Formats: sequence, C-alpha cells, structure tokens
Amino acid sequence: MTRAVFDPITLRGLEIRNRLWIPPMCQYAVDAQDGVPTDWHLMHLGSLARGGAGVVTVEATGVTPEGRISPQDLGLWNDAQRDALSRITDLIHAQGAQAAIQLAHAGRKASTWRAWGPRPGGNVPAEHGGWQSVGPSEIPFDGLEAPEALDAAGIDAVVAGFVAAARRAVDAGFDLLELHGAHGYLLHEFLSPLSNDRTDEYGGSLENRARLLLRVVDAVRAEVGEAVPMIVRLSATDWAEGGWDLPQTETLSSWLGAHGVDLISISSGGNVADVQIPVGPGYQLPFASAVRRSSGLPVAAVGMIDDPFQAEQIVALDQADVVLVGRESLRDPNFPIRTADALRYDMPYKPGPYERAYR
Repeated sequence: MTRAVFDPITLRGLEIRNRLWIPPMCQYAVDAQDGVPTDWHLMHLGSLARGGAGVVTVEATGVTPEGRISPQDLGLWNDAQRDALSRITDLIHAQGAQAAIQLAHAGRKASTWRAWGPRPGGNVPAEHGGWQSVGPSEIPFDGLEAPEALDAAGIDAVVAGFVAAARRAVDAGFDLLELHGAHGYLLHEFLSPLSNDRTDEYGGSLENRARLLLRVVDAVRAEVGEAVPMIVRLSATDWAEGGWDLPQTETLSSWLGAHGVDLISISSGGNVADVQIPVGPGYQLPFASAVRRSSGLPVAAVGMIDDPFQAEQIVALDQADVVLVGRESLRDPNFPIRTADALRYDMPYKPGPYERAYR
C-alpha cells in the first residue's frame, strides 16, 4: 500500500525517495571555532539518513566567518570545511538519502553564545571568539549590540560569500542548496521593515527590501548551474505589527519562483523578541498552504509535526508537498521508519539490521 508521505518527489530531475525531510538544526558543536564539522556532525547526520529520511539538511552554515550565529557554528568559507563536509555527504548518500545544506548569514544576530551550555547573555566578546555583527541598519536585536550597517561594498561581499559557499557545497557533494531567509538572520533582516530602515535601493519598498535575497538567488544559480535544486527558507510573519507578514511572503515567493527557486520552506518568527506566537501542533501549516496556493510552488511545512498520521495527512490533503520533522527527529532519528510502520507501509529501504525490531 502506498502512502502520500512516502511518494517520491522530483526537483530539477533529482528524485527524492520520500517527503519526510530533516530540516537544518544547529548543533553549535564546533568547539575548535574553525567552522569545520566534526565526528559529532558525521554521527548526527548519518543517523538521520539511516532513519529513512528523504533529505537530510545540514544546519545553518556560515558563508563567512562573521555570518555564523555563534563561534561554534559550521562554516563554508574555506576548502578545509568543504572537504570535511564531503565525508558527511558520502555517508548520507550511502544511506539512500539526499544531502542538502542551509547557507546562512546571521547578520545582527551573529556572535552570540551557543544555545546550550553557559549563556552569559549579549554578544560573545572578542576574547571568547566573538566579532562585530553587521546588518541592513544599525537597529539591534533585543539584548544584543547594534550591528554595523552594511555599505554597498559590504553587501557585495555578502553576495560573494553566498556564491563561494554554494560552489564549495556543490563540490562537497550536496544535492540541494537552501538559502536562509528566515528567523531574523541577515536576508530576513533586509526583508522586514522592523530591522531595515534604509533609504537606498535596499530599503523602503518591498521590491527594494527583497533585492538582496533575489541578488543572492540569481548569483548562486549562475554559479552552480541549472541542475541543482534551490530552496529558500522564509519566515511567513514576524508576528509583530508593522513587520514582515504573510501577504509579503506570498508576493516574494512568486518572485522567487520566477528567479528559479524550486521549493519554499515556510517557518515564522525570529526577527523580533518577546512576541506572542500561538504555538501548537502544525501551527505554521496554514502559512505553508497559503504560499503553496498563491505561488504555485512546492512548499515544505515545519513546526511541531511529530505524529506519523499528522505527517501523512499534510501531504495527502495537499496542504504541503514536504514535511520537515525537526525536534521529533532529535528524539527519534528513526521517525520515518516508525512512520512507515504506523502507516503499514512496507518501506523498501528500511535498514536490514533493523528488521527484527519491526516484526
């Protein structure tokens, strides 16, 4: 018996075995602070591929040193990082999954303490590996220092950083590229009026605020060619008055499709602190469905999706094309196998050594 969530999906000729994907989840585990992945990342990501996911996405990876969220983030600004990541793509492929990577610049939310362990608050000082953050404007995120506003040369350098990282990602064996335009990081900061008060061609109108993201999309596509599927992750709303919202997300998503983006990953929030978000199972799904209807693009849904029947319903009812399972995959790296068992789907790529567990 077939199940919708286990139907293959094809993007630009790349066939992906199912629609249960692993989203990018920061590990903050590069203790050497050099951006090079470690055995932790190999084990973590390999186990998720072995668990039956269609795509395993490597966490937000800084395209420049100052683009990292924390000093312990992954990076892809040099060849040593590329070569270490190729070991991970080899392992993901060996388990039958496709490998994606989220290319990111943290903007004004950079140089912060990692999300686990001691968190003194504020920015990481230079003596602990920190640096000056940058952003579209000198508007600080709550609790952090004001960023330096990027000038024209700085914006050009950001675009160049994304392009160089995209080339290294493809050379490392990644099948899909995701550009991080969500969660209050740099590309999202340019999009939202709450973090962008520029008066030049990168501020003001929606067309201007979207200019940097579209530049990055076009430049990356020109670098990697037509065969590589490209994903953009967006926050559908800032959950704050006067900020980024769903109608702007819908318009931007249509523009992204015209610029060659293949799938939109819909999340929300992250650009404004202390907002009220009505969190619950599938709470961001209506945003994904709205973008799917308005843009005609495939979308990925994420946010408290942790039940096999919930995941099946999302795809079967055409609410989204892909289901991203994050925290539940940390709790259970074999969630796709468990989903197949719950839905009575005979998964042909279930690891042979695990057969006894599901008899």
